Amino acid sequence: VQLVESGGGLVQAGGSLRLSCVASGSTVADNDMGWYRQGPGKRRVFLGRISRSGYTVYDESVKGRFTISRDAVKKTLYLQMNTLKPEDTAVYYCNTIPNMAVWGQGTQVTVSS
Repeated sequence: VQLVESGGGLVQAGGSLRLSCVASGSTVADNDMGWYRQGPGKRRVFLGRISRSGYTVYDESVKGRFTISRDAVKKTLYLQMNTLKPEDTAVYYCNTIPNMAVWGQGTQVTVSS
């Protein structure tokens, strides 16, 4: 299974971005899926997850600002990010939960102050 993240970029603080994660086969529809990020010099951390039934859970650091959704037909997982802050600067990844061993390349998000 291949995971391909996209949608990152440079945005000013307070702005928004929507990230996408395309996975082969029925990965997105058949698994709980999660979003993660790795900031400069930091370890990769969990941001949130969506269950197969659509139930979502978020880390406190992004709750109320980020929203996870999926489109099973398009085989795509989304992360809508609003009210971005400079501390959201990181490389963002998606993965199944439990995680597959191989991660995608991630997508860089840079938030300027």
